[in-house]
Amino acid sequence: MSHTLGYAAKTAKSPLAPFSFSRRQPGPHDVAIDIKYCGICHSDIHQARDEWGGSIFPMVPGHEIAGVVKSVGSAVKKYKVGDQVGVGCMVDSCRKCSCCVEGLEQYCDQGSTVTYNGLERDGKTPTYGGYSNHIVVDENFVLKIPANLPLDKSSPLLCAGITLYSPLRHWNCGPGKKVAIVGLGGLGHMGVKLASAMGAEVTVLSQTLKKKDDGFRMGAKHFYATSDATTFNKLQKSFDLIINTVSADLDLTAYLSLLKIDSQMVLVGVPEKSMPIHPFPLIMGRRSLAGSLIGGIKETQEMLDFCGKHNITSDIETISIDKVNEAYERILRSDVRYRFVIDMASLR
Repeated sequence: MSHTLGYAAKTAKSPLAPFSFSRRQPGPHDVAIDIKYCGICHSDIHQARDEWGGSIFPMVPGHEIAGVVKSVGSAVKKYKVGDQVGVGCMVDSCRKCSCCVEGLEQYCDQGSTVTYNGLERDGKTPTYGGYSNHIVVDENFVLKIPANLPLDKSSPLLCAGITLYSPLRHWNCGPGKKVAIVGLGGLGHMGVKLASAMGAEVTVLSQTLKKKDDGFRMGAKHFYATSDATTFNKLQKSFDLIINTVSADLDLTAYLSLLKIDSQMVLVGVPEKSMPIHPFPLIMGRRSLAGSLIGGIKETQEMLDFCGKHNITSDIETISIDKVNEAYERILRSDVRYRFVIDMASLR
């Protein structure tokens, strides 16, 4: 076992604090990674505070991990010492069910092994995430980060990036398509960059216009305030695809009316409470309401390669790990543009 330093939530009520624990020694197929940076996802807060239920404590959050390979097992073929790599939301799956065979490990029939707040395939060993200085992961769940992308700005790609890339690809975002991104936050700003790079005409739907300049800089062609009552009248039947990135209660019925006939709204944000919808906008436009969960390993690598080709990274604010609790509170106030990233040098 190898000694590892990190930050953990000891209970749902306690702030994150220094925590020492052991990682397994690398096996034949494992890659040992020195973690350089880890992004902070809003789901880290939900889970560290047990807002979704079932949290396992102590918990070391973090699934937007970027680092450098320190050592590899004897059978590893994909990576070598010094490679620039990432680890996202999963570190294993059953690898045998139809979803896993199709490269959709995120939908594994037996449940994928999540990077933190989960259990290894043995059903008893807890997983600890990227708010730490070191991690050991099977090579099949390690991603190659393109050499031209900086590690700090790339770490949010491992969750925020793939969370937006996967539905954009699945629902055929591209030239000639009009795509709306609801919310310009940690997820939404990645959606704007990716959809724009795919060739779509991108509109941002944000509560106010205060981030308008940022939206245009990232590739949006249009920007509307949803707090303006005229917005929903102006944009009736405008979009081929809407990606809703926010985790707040919205009037989904109103947003569905902005879709063209035979178009989709996809949810990637998870609000605390259920949201009602009226069936009329679905029925009257043969529209669809769907959801999407990250992407499989193959698609995540595809996303990273796409970002490398188009030089796409996240807009970040870098912090030392002792500022993580303050960062959590700022995220809840939407006081970050657009993703916090922890510099793990502060743990060394």
